[in-house]
Amino acid sequence: MPHRVQVPERLSGTLVKRQEGREGSPTGPIFYLHGFASSARSTKAGYFAERLQDHGVVLGCPDFNEPEFATMTMTRMLGQLERAMVDIGKPVTLIGSSLGGTLAVIAASRFGAKDQKYRRIGLPAKVEDRPGVTVARLVLLAPAVMFAKPGHHLLPADRVETWRERGALPFYHHGYSEERLLDFSFYQDSLTHDAFDALFDQPTLIFQGTRDNSVDYHTVETFAKTRPNVALTLLDDDHQLIASLPKIWQEVQTFLGLRETGARDTAGEGCVE
Repeated sequence: MPHRVQVPERLSGTLVKRQEGREGSPTGPIFYLHGFASSARSTKAGYFAERLQDHGVVLGCPDFNEPEFATMTMTRMLGQLERAMVDIGKPVTLIGSSLGGTLAVIAASRFGAKDQKYRRIGLPAKVEDRPGVTVARLVLLAPAVMFAKPGHHLLPADRVETWRERGALPFYHHGYSEERLLDFSFYQDSLTHDAFDALFDQPTLIFQGTRDNSVDYHTVETFAKTRPNVALTLLDDDHQLIASLPKIWQEVQTFLGLRETGARDTAGEGCVE
């Protein structure tokens, strides 16, 4: 029976204090952005953290449930990520899972290099010019790129109307292993963050399962097809991509310019995103 990888204790906080690789490491700081109703102690966060640790790289994992899940919005998540990047003060790599992938795309379009010119659909060209806030590259795992589009949200239209009327609805939270209320403001705010139409040119890897019941792989194919900076790998897997993590890590390791190390065991238990 394979050894079960334990999620490192250092992932339990909101943010790792320092994210320096070994001297000469080509990676720079790396953040893992967890998915909806997940946490910084997810299975995939632990998987990547342990393998990056072999290279002397500490993985930063902001906890987007803080200060409370009920009031979470994409705008708040983006603000948390921006503050974390300011604290680091260096260009970062973002690994985003599901809704975390959506956030990574939005961040890449907003916080590109100073000489990049982006134009969000319907908005004037603008790049946020904040010292030390730069997204260098992306790794997206089953990214919810259509999240802001009609018919691609968490709930069908009738349930969205119920959500609106009640002001909050319970959602099962994988990080807490119980239902937690989420305010309708999350839905309203999410419609203002359109990842599908965001423009960015950072090098990007996408890994998407063809048996994903949460994210239609055809929409991810369309998203990637018009972007020459994006390399898409389709996998015979579901939304969690747990079975494909060894293959994903091989490609990510090369993408980050890391030398191969000895093989590790399979991913351990944890919340899924």
